[in-house]
Amino acid sequence: MSPLAAIDAIDALRVHFAARLAAGRETSAIAAELHNILARLAHVDFSRADEKHLRPSGHPVIRQLQQTPPQSAEAATEPIFRAFLPQLDALPWRYSYTPRPDAPDIGERMAWAELVGPIAPFHSHDICLGLTAIGPRLLYPRHYHPAVETYLVISGTAAWTAANATRRHPPGALILHPANIVHAMETGDEPLLAAYAWTGDVETLSAYEDGGSAAVSYAPGKPNRTGPSAMDLA
Repeated sequence: MSPLAAIDAIDALRVHFAARLAAGRETSAIAAELHNILARLAHVDFSRADEKHLRPSGHPVIRQLQQTPPQSAEAATEPIFRAFLPQLDALPWRYSYTPRPDAPDIGERMAWAELVGPIAPFHSHDICLGLTAIGPRLLYPRHYHPAVETYLVISGTAAWTAANATRRHPPGALILHPANIVHAMETGDEPLLAAYAWTGDVETLSAYEDGGSAAVSYAPGKPNRTGPSAMDLA
C-alpha cells in the first residue's frame, strides 16, 4: 500500500467521523470519543511514513475476503469502502494472539491492519487506527484491553457482545467499548470489515477473558513473535 493511498483511506475515515459529529445524532459518549479521535489524529505527522509497515503481509485473511467478498450496504460508509477495497491485499494484515486449542485456525481467518499507532506506518503513541477483518462464521472470543475502542462497521453484519449484551450491528454502526469492558464479535455467512480506533492506553495488549495471553508481532502476517510491549491487538 502506498503512503498516499493510506492517507486517502484515513482521510475518508476522518471525513466520516466529522460528518457524524456534525449530524448530532450520536450518543454523548460516542460523540465525545469521536472528538477525541479527531483531535489525536490532528497531531499525527502524515508527511512521514515508515514504509516497512506498509508492506503487504500475504495474510490468509485476504483469501477469506476474496472467497466471500465484503459488500457495502450503507451509503454513508461507501466512500470508506471504496478507499479500502482496492487496497485489501496490499495492507499490512497481522494476527498476534497466541494459539487457542479451541480455535486452531483463527489466526488464518481474522487479522487487523494498523495504519496509525506505535508500530504502524504513521507513528503515534496517542492513538491507533486501522482495520479489522473477520472471515465468515467465526467467533472472535471474549477479550478486553485498557484502551478505549471505537469501531465503525464498514461491511458485514455481525453479532457484537459487550458486558454480556449481544446486538447485531450493520454497516454504518458505531460501537464504543470503554476501557477493560469484555467484548466479542461473531460473524455469520458474510465477513466483517470494520475500522477501529484506540485511545488512552494504546500500548498494553489485549487479553482473553479465559486467561489466554496475547503476544506482539512486529512483522505483518507473522503471528506470535514476541517483543517489547507495544500495541498490536485491536
